[in-house]
Amino acid sequence: MGKPTGFLEFERATPTKQPISERVLHYKEFVAPLSTQELNQQSARCMNCGVPFCHNGCPLGNIIPEFNDAVYKKNWAEAYEILSATNNFPEFTGRICPAPCESSCVLGINQPPVAIEEIEKHIIEIAFEKGLVKPFKPLTRTGKTVAVIGSGPAGLAAAAQLNYSGHQVTVFERDDAPGGLLRYGIPDFKLEKWVIDRRIQLMEAEGIVFKCNANVGVTISINDLLREYSAIVLAGGATIPRDLTIEGRHLKGVHFAMDFLKQQNKRVAEINDESNPIIATNKNVVVIGGGDTGSDCIGTANRQQAKSITQLELMPKPPASRTPHMPWPQYPFILKTTSSHEEGANREWAIATKKFIGDEKGNLKALVTVQLEWKITEDGKTAGFVEIAGTEKEIPCELALLAMGFVSPQKEGLLEKLEIELDERGNVKANEKQYQTNIQKVFAAGDMRRGQSLVVWAISEGRACARKVDEYFGESPTV
Repeated sequence: MGKPTGFLEFERATPTKQPISERVLHYKEFVAPLSTQELNQQSARCMNCGVPFCHNGCPLGNIIPEFNDAVYKKNWAEAYEILSATNNFPEFTGRICPAPCESSCVLGINQPPVAIEEIEKHIIEIAFEKGLVKPFKPLTRTGKTVAVIGSGPAGLAAAAQLNYSGHQVTVFERDDAPGGLLRYGIPDFKLEKWVIDRRIQLMEAEGIVFKCNANVGVTISINDLLREYSAIVLAGGATIPRDLTIEGRHLKGVHFAMDFLKQQNKRVAEINDESNPIIATNKNVVVIGGGDTGSDCIGTANRQQAKSITQLELMPKPPASRTPHMPWPQYPFILKTTSSHEEGANREWAIATKKFIGDEKGNLKALVTVQLEWKITEDGKTAGFVEIAGTEKEIPCELALLAMGFVSPQKEGLLEKLEIELDERGNVKANEKQYQTNIQKVFAAGDMRRGQSLVVWAISEGRACARKVDEYFGESPTV
């Protein structure tokens, strides 16, 4: 380890943020980098444990103690080499990953854990700054061609790994630019889009071809791809949002969260797409759903200068710290306060929305909620709820954003025409061992296969799927 006594000498430090009054006036990232001394101290806190549980906590299996040691020694080439061996896109995970590795940090048993995510972000940004990140072109090509459908983190990871193996990869994206939800789901104040563009340019220099405005199954025939490519990877994500089918759902002012977020990201990119503008300015906004998407809606609504913002969560309020039912090193489901929450929102838990209320013109003007009483089992799990009589109340609301997660990939178009087999949840059926669907040359990875999940899991799935496609080529040289 870099410094054996580092964890005793230094406390956890996180970067300073731009003041709330300033950052809500723009959509740029607002987190300042750590100083050289701070970065050195944070890497010194890593204990290089005999059994580093952070490896297991990270879906990618990042080799964390080793790159922390390299950072402490300011050996940036080594740190970048170690990190990029397991993570294709640390510039993404270093910004938007919930850092399950930190929840598994041994130091976290009785102290704040090592700031692994922040160190990871610094490694890749310093590597770019020093010119260490260069295009890697395979010396030879195998003659195999792969079509990757979807350019989110799973598709990009699969494309990168397959290209490194020498296969010719083409990525098809139905939007006007690559990135999937990284581009049109994650707000710019969390992930500026030049970060994505920088990586796409690098991948193009490595020989990967990107075809945008290419909606496979609609504007591009899937049968043509089956004929032209040696293998196909489905990485389109779980894009169908969970709906709230209650009275008044049809009213003007009730929208899916992703429609709201995508519009704002396009505004920031100066792309004119205002056929049905969704704006929070001077409105009472209610965000239904307590996850990351709901948090992103809060940050965006604050920047649009909403009159008020309320976030409703069906589940009970999480505990502030680990309970006996969430022992280390398991990922703890505890209260999370994001930078968007810090910017202002009224958060309510154990609340169900009963109906939307409209005015005579069909515009949303309020919604009715009710408090819930949850039954908690002896092992700390929730086991159903009942509505508490007499707790119904009306909340003024001109904009309601449904941020309750995603249920499955889109069936119409690609999956329907491909006649692909689905699992009981409506996701593409492909087991973790092979990532192969019922169609021999078609594979699946990411949220389209596993359901809604984290960016870091999507990258992990893309890498694992690419490995299985590569093995498939080895076993089927004539395909």
